[in-house]
Amino acid sequence: MADFEFKAERRDRVGKGAARAVRREGRVPAVVYGDKKDPVSISIPFKETQIQIQKGGFLSHIISIDVDGEKMRVIPRDYQLDVVRDFPIHVDFLRVSSTTKITVGISVEFINEEACPGLKRGGALNIVRREVEVECPATSIPESIVVDLKDADIGDSIHISAVTLPKGVTPTITDRDFTIATIAAPAGFNEPAEGEEGGEGDAE
Repeated sequence: MADFEFKAERRDRVGKGAARAVRREGRVPAVVYGDKKDPVSISIPFKETQIQIQKGGFLSHIISIDVDGEKMRVIPRDYQLDVVRDFPIHVDFLRVSSTTKITVGISVEFINEEACPGLKRGGALNIVRREVEVECPATSIPESIVVDLKDADIGDSIHISAVTLPKGVTPTITDRDFTIATIAAPAGFNEPAEGEEGGEGDAE
């Protein structure tokens, strides 16, 4: 299912002059391509486009576009912002179907921080990757990659192999078991030596 729908208008004219005219009308020039079909030049509402971009995750959510009653399922693949005023000036959309596979960055979510042994002992969560690039079906993009910290202790490294990914989702990095996060020791922390026990009465 699409997360959002844009009411779009078909653009008969293209080029810089035509694009400027579209923006003066309060709309954003865009193009829809892919799925072995001809590209379609459209315009979409400026305010709605800006809101969707500012919400975050714009490039990883399916969107429905209604062009004169014809609906297309697409995913944003790129957008351009005005370098001075930081508002959208162009968007590229890719048509998607049940067989479309895409490469997309998925944010990492950490859970059970309150139960993490390493954090309870004063350690710090050192996030190496806040986002992981994956290949997945365009219609089954995960909202996040979930990392469970309930068993992570000081000195542990959490690698991608420890994460359960949804079916059909694979990291684009395949040549190594890369690190997502570590539990760093606090300053001055020393682990007891193996076999060493504390307490009075140990010394003779």
